[in-house]
Amino acid sequence: MAGSKMTSTAINKMQAALNRGESKTDVAKMRAKTPYVWDGKNEDERPMTREEMQAGIDAYRRKRGRPAGSDKESTTIRFDRDVLAAFRAGGPGWQTRMNTALREWLKKHSSA
Repeated sequence: MAGSKMTSTAINKMQAALNRGESKTDVAKMRAKTPYVWDGKNEDERPMTREEMQAGIDAYRRKRGRPAGSDKESTTIRFDRDVLAAFRAGGPGWQTRMNTALREWLKKHSSA
């Protein structure tokens, strides 16, 4: 097909090109390039420090997973299909609404 770019190469062809010195990513040339130097003019272009990068990584890791210190406990319970369908029909948050309904029932029927 005329004008099409080759998107994949067999390992043996890549190795042969590398042996002939035809590598498109010459590691020595890449390492010889001077690193980026900030000119100090535009604060938005300033590279982040190691501490700023680590703080961003730590903040991301803290956001993942369930919130710490939750009073919730995972359990398995069986409900009638019509009861579940009624709560699920309300859309997202049905488990929270079910928990609220059970809590209200406990307040009314508690002996304490």
